Amino acid sequence: MNATAMTWWQVAAAVPLVGAAVAAGAFQRLGLTRDLVTAAVRAAVQLAAVGAVLLLLLFAHAATAGTIGWVALMLLIAGQVAGRRGRVVPRARVLATVAIAVGSLPVLVALIVFGVLAARAEVMIPISGMVIATAMQATGVTLLRVGEDIGHHRPAIETRLALGMPATTAFAPHRRSAVRTALLPAVDSTKVVGLVSLPGAMTGLIIAGVDPLTAIRYQIVVMYMLLAAATLAATTGAYLAHHALFDTTAHRLRVPEQA
Repeated sequence: MNATAMTWWQVAAAVPLVGAAVAAGAFQRLGLTRDLVTAAVRAAVQLAAVGAVLLLLLFAHAATAGTIGWVALMLLIAGQVAGRRGRVVPRARVLATVAIAVGSLPVLVALIVFGVLAARAEVMIPISGMVIATAMQATGVTLLRVGEDIGHHRPAIETRLALGMPATTAFAPHRRSAVRTALLPAVDSTKVVGLVSLPGAMTGLIIAGVDPLTAIRYQIVVMYMLLAAATLAATTGAYLAHHALFDTTAHRLRVPEQA
């Protein structure tokens, strides 16, 4: 079998794996049957549609403007997804979009400026997707944790404020905790790369016939850029969420207690 020329029939052979996951969830009464089926169907439809657009339009005809437009669309969608996690945070979706952009764009620009990546659609769009997805996950977890801490630790935070602590100091432990939690997946995956997992970029290159040492060099760059994107996005998201939640002049919480 040629691993680089997979047919749709071979893709269909993986469908029973989803069926097994659905059956396991139903047996355990997890209440995720609909979500699992929906996720699997959406993934197939979305990937097929995106593949068609990339092949027929962007890779074949799009210039720099088309690539930038596609990256901007990915940023907007990622901001909406991550923003849903921070319902307590005012303007969470806007803040999430900004944080993801701050985490992603400097990394991508640096890679282009230093000649690591070619500024072509077939290179930039897949790499941008990886970077933005990592920044999205880190931002989403950060906003989720910040919102949870506001709900669970509000009395302690307000006590610190009442004792005269500035808002930045009163919320600092929770902000740092949120960022640390958000960065754990990226840090752990970077620590064990090559020992526990062979990530997608390296695996794809090896399957395509690229020399393993060349694939390793690409994977090192990928892991470093994902770690940088996650860190920038999480720290920016926590900073923006702090300023959205607190009146830093009056040193009080802006959100009502029932939130």
